[in-house]
Amino acid sequence: MKVLITGGAGFIGSTIASACLDQGITPVILDNLVTGRREFTEGRDFYEGDIADGPLVDRIFADHPEIAATIHCAALIVVPESVSEPLRYYRENVAKTVALVEHLQRNGCDRLLFSSSASIYTPGPDFAVDESSELDPLSPYARTKMLIELVFKDTAEATRLRVLSLRYFNPIGADPLLRTGLQTPLPSHALGKLIEARRSGEPFRITGTDWPTRDGSGIRDYVHVWDLARAHVAALTRFDQALPPGGNGCYNVINLGTGEGTTVRELIAAFEAVTGAPQPVVEAGPRPGDTAGAFTRSEKAAELLDWRPELSLEQGIADTLAWFAHRESVLAPS
Repeated sequence: MKVLITGGAGFIGSTIASACLDQGITPVILDNLVTGRREFTEGRDFYEGDIADGPLVDRIFADHPEIAATIHCAALIVVPESVSEPLRYYRENVAKTVALVEHLQRNGCDRLLFSSSASIYTPGPDFAVDESSELDPLSPYARTKMLIELVFKDTAEATRLRVLSLRYFNPIGADPLLRTGLQTPLPSHALGKLIEARRSGEPFRITGTDWPTRDGSGIRDYVHVWDLARAHVAALTRFDQALPPGGNGCYNVINLGTGEGTTVRELIAAFEAVTGAPQPVVEAGPRPGDTAGAFTRSEKAAELLDWRPELSLEQGIADTLAWFAHRESVLAPS
């Protein structure tokens, strides 16, 4: 089997590509390298360009007619940036995805896995959510994910397109073989900022300390990126079972998380346990677009994909640290 991975030179897309290769699935990468890394495409079929470029997408399918599905990972993802540049996010994430779907349909590709986000949920009092929980995205980034899901749902109901929207929680870690990892030098998520704070000797900023969580800091479901990648392989191999062709169910959503909520203060404690050293902190207000967070209580991924997370929070921290130590030799200057 071959699979097209948009954004396949980024953190998650490149890790999915590695997991596919390990299972005998050939990834074909489409990435404009705005945030992706050319190094992550080495030894893989790679096309540099935009997902909205119809002639390029047509050429990919002409070169690789065996492509059986698309995994759509290409997106801008920085929440505060989406608040300051909303039109850019709606153009890059939503408008270009509409164009991509038209190109995929023209080339007869009707199986699609979408990298969605748990940030679209509004959690209940315990911060746990499942696929039927109310949606209320609070940032332009999150709203782009919800809008894309609506585009896919409406299109799937009207055409032969079948879509599994995989709602990620908070990816951490790296490819255990250190083939790929976080590609940005200054990552925006909490663990990346913890590592940068340790490296610089600066205190770590806890952004938001008055959330209605057990310790006032935000709560997240930290899922290892390798577990996420394994879930995509499972979704590829079980796609026709989850969404049978010709059936009434042409669109479905699945949460991908561990089922455990970890607060920022608990993440810091786990980081200190893994590193064996205390981490100074300072408290600050929330960033633009921040929310208290959520974690999944769903078993749907286990039921439909026979997938469960296997790697712990501590393993995710250790693998992220290993990647940060290794990446200077991997990521040559662009």
